[in-house]
Amino acid sequence: MILTTTNSIEGFKIADYKGIVTGVAINEEKLSMGFSMSKYYKALQGSIDTTKEIAFNTLTENAKKIGANAIVGIKVEIEILATNYAVVAVTGTAVTVAQ
Repeated sequence: MILTTTNSIEGFKIADYKGIVTGVAINEEKLSMGFSMSKYYKALQGSIDTTKEIAFNTLTENAKKIGANAIVGIKVEIEILATNYAVVAVTGTAVTVAQ
């Protein structure tokens, strides 16, 4: 699966537009600030990285379900809720490409 934030893929032609796909994930692991801000930021970064990976996996699986072999125009939104949960939403256009 080819994933890109651009609207085209060099060397490939978009043969068919399959539709908009989304991958959303929330890391339910509660973050604890403890006594150190650096500890908090390290935990927060790990939470975002893990949650982003889950969201991209969901995005890819949703594109595969509709017969796509690439996703173009990907946008990533990251939000930290007041409860210290990391939420990541990834959206793009699922397409079929050929060389």
